[in-house]
Amino acid sequence: MRVTEAVGRYGEELAAKYLVAAGFAILERNWRCELGEIDIVARDGDTLVVCEVKTRRGLNYGSPLESITYRKLATLRGLAGRWLHQHSMRPPQVRIDVVAVLIPHGSRPTVEHVKGVA
Repeated sequence: MRVTEAVGRYGEELAAKYLVAAGFAILERNWRCELGEIDIVARDGDTLVVCEVKTRRGLNYGSPLESITYRKLATLRGLAGRWLHQHSMRPPQVRIDVVAVLIPHGSRPTVEHVKGVA
């Protein structure tokens, strides 16, 4: 496994633990179809949450949140629709969140959760 893959998996694990501690129920992780991948599908009360996790080891290339583009948000909206269709679900609300994980060398990881980015 490459270092970037290991960092990404670790970041997703931290994000999932953070969401559970915040009261979310994790429904699925790393769901894939031909459109792409949803990192985490969760439930926050009655709201279905499609969660993108971005992990970085430093800020040399900007914050993890800065890597979320309009194109990525459009893809996540399509993936959310596909997931709902495949699972025959019609929740009252669907939300797209981003969890940014920063793992600086020699320091504790930080987790930032931004709700409703799209």
